[in-house]
Amino acid sequence: MKRDDLYDLAAFAVVAEHGSFTRAAARLGISQSALSHAMKALEDRLGVRLLSRTTRSVSTTEPGETLLRHLLPALAEIASGVDAAGALRGKLSGTLRITATKHAVSSVVMPALSGFLAPHPDLRVEMLIDDKMTDIVANRIDAGIRFGDLVEKDMIAVRIGPDIRMAVVGAPSYFARHPMPRTPRELAGQRCINYRQGRSGGLYAWDFEEKGRPFAVRVDGPLVFNNSDLIREAALAGQGLAYVYESEVTADLDAGRLNRTLEKWCPAFPGYYLYHPSRRQTPPALAALIGALRYKRN
Repeated sequence: MKRDDLYDLAAFAVVAEHGSFTRAAARLGISQSALSHAMKALEDRLGVRLLSRTTRSVSTTEPGETLLRHLLPALAEIASGVDAAGALRGKLSGTLRITATKHAVSSVVMPALSGFLAPHPDLRVEMLIDDKMTDIVANRIDAGIRFGDLVEKDMIAVRIGPDIRMAVVGAPSYFARHPMPRTPRELAGQRCINYRQGRSGGLYAWDFEEKGRPFAVRVDGPLVFNNSDLIREAALAGQGLAYVYESEVTADLDAGRLNRTLEKWCPAFPGYYLYHPSRRQTPPALAALIGALRYKRN
């Protein structure tokens, strides 16, 4: 294989990932015309069309998909080898791409990130914020962070966060107009702020527990968001009751900006896990990040 072949194959994988010459060229740091020329030259050498181009998008053809299935594992092995070589000289480099929810990043990643990056100036961490379950293999992502019950069984999963509790909260101005519910079933008479799930598109049912038995309550109200920050803001404005992560409203509760209800009904559940594909050898940079994030019980 010639040197240009390897470069063009890697560039093809980036184009396939982004579905756009513009975005792929920006990722590779070259001009769009140079990338288009490289892809045309690769197709000419292989004698097949790899990419289907329209004015709005780029997609892989059937031969392109076949090539991509073989190419992605090979590129991952090459990247792992480069990382391993760097680790032998005591220096981590390259880019770690991690998919995670915003709450996972703010609660478990950010507190450890500065201490992790400081001794590795040549290492870059790219956080891809998404509530959906992204296919990390197909999208060439090194690892994901989600709740343990959402992780596929064929992944290697490492716990990186403590147990998590939810909280039902409302502003004092809201409770001045509405009675505080005594049980989750009384939420039927309340104005509740709903969350639209990114994975399914449905409204999230609020989870509770009674004498060790879990149950869910579907609530109703005038507002629906797909962003937890906006749900908290609406609750602070007195627009209704919110079901949020306890850690996100601790300061608001302490300051009296929000009041909590149904606390005894809200159970704790296992927190976040970092997961990655099963490989013969975990890339050194990813292994180092796992070591920095691994949850240590008190």
